[in-house]
Formats: sequence, C-alpha cells, structure tokens
Amino acid sequence: MTFGRLLSSEEPFRPTPQSAGRFGRRTVTESRREHLGRLATMVIGGVGAAACAQPRPAAGPSPRDPRRRVRVGLTLGVSSVQVGARGAVVAAENGSTVLRMKSGDSVSVRQDGDGLRVAGGGRSARFGSLMFRPADRGALVTVGGAAYRGTVGIARRDGGINVINELGLEEYVQGVVGAEMGRLAGSQRAALAAQAVASRTYAVANRGRFQRQGFDVRAGVADQVYRGVQSEIPDGNRAVRDTRGLVMTYGGDVIVVFFHSTCGYATASPEEVFRTVRPRPYLTSVSDRRGRGERYYCAASPQFRWRVEWDGAQLSEILRSTVPQSLGIDADRVTAIHDVTVRATGRSGRVTEIRVRVDGGEIPVFGPDVRAVFRTPAGRPLGSTAVQLSVDRSGGRLVHLAAAGAGWGHGVGMCQWGAIGRSADGQSFRDILAAYYPGTDVSG
Repeated sequence: MTFGRLLSSEEPFRPTPQSAGRFGRRTVTESRREHLGRLATMVIGGVGAAACAQPRPAAGPSPRDPRRRVRVGLTLGVSSVQVGARGAVVAAENGSTVLRMKSGDSVSVRQDGDGLRVAGGGRSARFGSLMFRPADRGALVTVGGAAYRGTVGIARRDGGINVINELGLEEYVQGVVGAEMGRLAGSQRAALAAQAVASRTYAVANRGRFQRQGFDVRAGVADQVYRGVQSEIPDGNRAVRDTRGLVMTYGGDVIVVFFHSTCGYATASPEEVFRTVRPRPYLTSVSDRRGRGERYYCAASPQFRWRVEWDGAQLSEILRSTVPQSLGIDADRVTAIHDVTVRATGRSGRVTEIRVRVDGGEIPVFGPDVRAVFRTPAGRPLGSTAVQLSVDRSGGRLVHLAAAGAGWGHGVGMCQWGAIGRSADGQSFRDILAAYYPGTDVSG
C-alpha cells in the first residue's frame, strides 16, 4: 500500500506504519499513562496544560413504557423565536390560557428582562413563561417555521430563551429516524428499524440528563438529530410502529447508545475516541467486513474514503487557532512545524496519538482531540480518526501534509451506512443491532 494515498473502496484500511515508531506500537492506555506521568499535554520547555474532558452520556432510569414523554431542547439561549400554528393552538401561562391562535397565525417571542415579550397581530404583552399546545386534533405548533408534535414551552433561562418540545417517546423517535437516516429503498427498511430501536434506547437512557435545564435531550448532533414533523418519512414511521417500545438492554439494564455515519472498515472502542466514556462489553471494535474478501457493508457511503491536504502555511494557521482552543496551549508555542507523526493507534486501527514537532519540542494530540485540532482548510473537523498521514518536508520543515481517511464520525456503536448495507444483504434489524452491540438483548 502506498502510504498516504487515497484508498479505493475495495481496499482494506490498516493502521499506519508510523504507529510503531521507535517505541513500538502502544495502546491508548499506555500512551495516556505516559501523558499523565508528565502532567502535561505539551512537551515544550516544561510548560504544561491540562487536557479538556468531554462530557459522559448519563444513563437514566430504565423503564420502557412507550407512553413516556420526552423533552427536547430545540433552541437554547436565543434572544427571540417565531412561534406559529398549524390548526388551532393555545398558549398558557401557569395553566391559564392567555393566547389563542388559528392556523397560519404566528407571534414573535423575545426576551424582556426576566420574562418574555410576545408580539403579533398588532398586539404586545409580557409573560413570565409560555406553554403552546394544540387545541384541536391534528394541530401542530411551529417554531421557526418547522412543525412539532406535542407542546412547546418557552422560558427565560441563563441569559436567553430556551424552547422545549415535549412529546410522546414514539412521536419523538419518528422525528429522529427520518432525520438520521433519510429515505431508503424498500430492501433497506431493516436499517430504519435498527435506527428506531437505537434512538428509542438513547432517549430512554438519557431521560433526565439535563433535568436542571428542563429537558432530556438536545435536538442536534450533540445528541440525536431531531427536526420534528418535517423529517418524518412513511417508512421511518412504519419502522417506529413495528418496533414500538423495544429498547436494547445488557444484563437487564438499558444500554448507553452510540451510533455514527460510516465506520469505514471497523467500529471503534470508546477509549479510542472519547476521554470520559468508560469501556462497556457491548461497545467494542467490530469488523464491518462483508464476507471473506476486502468488501465492507458501509462501502456505499459517500464518506467511505476521503482525503484532506494542507500546505505548511495552512496547517500552521489552523493549529495556531485549534491548539489553544482544544488543548489549552498558547498559540505562540505553535512555531514552525517540522513534522507530524502518528505515535499510537487503537484496537480498531484509529489514530490515538499524533505528535506535532515544532521548534521547542513536540505537541501531543490524543484521540479525543484529533478531529478538532486537525481541521480541514475549509474549517470543518476532520472526518474521522481513521487516517493515514503523508508528510513532505523541505529544509527541515513541513511543506505539505495529506490525510487519507476512512469513514465518518467517531466510529463507536452502530455504523449507519453499515446498517443500510446489512439490511440490503437480508439481515433483520435484530441481526444488525446484535452485530454492532454484541451481547445485548432487544425487548419491550
């Protein structure tokens, strides 16, 4: 294999030869032990900076009643929001109706001191908080033009406005499955069912996670993508109905769920890419190989293989921005870049430590920070940590860096494109979940 070139869709992705280095191939644990022993994230002139911890997904209580409700943080900390009605909608403050809206009506809600200012139809009034709910069967509340099932609560909090959508668990999962997976062919419906069970499990496990802020999960990629009614699709809703109430458990407890777009060749174990997520028996590296050859279930993904390149000046400019943000190291420590090398890889072959050699020493970048530190020239995080690096140097300095990558996302848990490939291959949703979360049970 030519080091650093873009891999073909039929080619296996293997750990970069640089991972051996002069110290031999080290595990993530060994790399971190050395790192902690130095009590620093940068080996330059004795100057150290503490590493930033990532939040751990909290496992909530495990009842599996499908009638449970979910509170979703739609927008948090904004200064204003537009709320409308599809059908008859009423707004209440402390249980008393203060506003009636007919289909097509909308109002502007903005912060006003420690309360809310509501304006619309030539009228304006101030309230402490508001709860918008459908007054007729089939009516929907809209936020910013997007329609949502259930109720929408708006309140002042932490210097801004929080908008919380509360709805039934199954209705919530309908809005997630379509947003996460999109429209699929009939032969791929098992992937939608697998996503429905995974997303329902995630919601149940994370209930009460943000109790102090008044919601359970956020609507974006930080938790699960949720866009309300606009993202629902017929096959997705059918998958939710067909799996109603089903969640994944391990040893009788609802599991902690992770999923991602494309694994590229194998899924990752948590310790390769997260800092504070402890290993679990059902979150381990799983091969996505299809059959005996070098074919993979997720090969149809547009991000199955990719390539990013930087010239020396681009990389230096990016690192002077990202290293302080992600590692807490002063930008002036990022001087001329002499080399970038992979020093350790994890169980799946993903990079778990990269060293950036500059004038004063080396900057270690560990797995959880790699994607944020090595942003693309367009300013986006690196697609995954499954990369092979190729460096060109001149006069002792780096003049070009290329990353040939595999997959998209953190790589832990279910590979969504792999689920699609497995579904097309005839696997059931239970087969798919058993492959990506080994040892788990699916029950209602």
